[in-house]
Amino acid sequence: MTVVVEACVDALDAACAAERAGAARLELCANLAVGGTTPSAELVRNVCAAVSIPVFAMVRPRAGSFVFDDAEIATMLAHVARVRDAGAHGVVIGALTAAAAVNSRAVRALVQASGSLPVTFHKAFDVIDDQSAALERLIEAGVQRVLTSGGAPTALAGSARLAELIGQANERIVVMPGGGVRASNVAEILRATGAREVHARCGADGATIAEIVRVIGDR
Repeated sequence: MTVVVEACVDALDAACAAERAGAARLELCANLAVGGTTPSAELVRNVCAAVSIPVFAMVRPRAGSFVFDDAEIATMLAHVARVRDAGAHGVVIGALTAAAAVNSRAVRALVQASGSLPVTFHKAFDVIDDQSAALERLIEAGVQRVLTSGGAPTALAGSARLAELIGQANERIVVMPGGGVRASNVAEILRATGAREVHARCGADGATIAEIVRVIGDR
């Protein structure tokens, strides 16, 4: 079974290193130190021109909570247009209600703004209490993928919940484990969850991604 390795990057050199290391897709962000925000149009253009793998751009207007007011949602819609026009192959979003549920209205608007680009719902999902109901809402909204550690601090710790979500998804949406994925645990995560994609942060030299890809290839 082929496993897709998505690398999270915030710079051109890291993006190129991730591709050389064997990543099949990039999540491109700014400000990874605060969990990622929307990258500039210039960075999106430069990365898309430099690599041959899909580039999914984060759309997040600020650090902090994932509860956004109407003005912030309008900013996110503008950011979707910005990264789409810069050449991104997909977008990564997340929006919650004050009750820690999926903000379906915002998510639907962002999916619509993305047009034909596939949409990933990021780890805001891990703040949600009722993840089973949230998964159904994301499917209904047209989201193609959710990045999650199953609500646990790491994907390995949340592997039982991830397995439940993957079973519930039943190929209607991709559930992608992320959070502390390393070469030392990726095989165990894949065995425990049945996942077909994993997400890991990539440094400037790509070593972490290369090791993960090697372990997956050796299984």
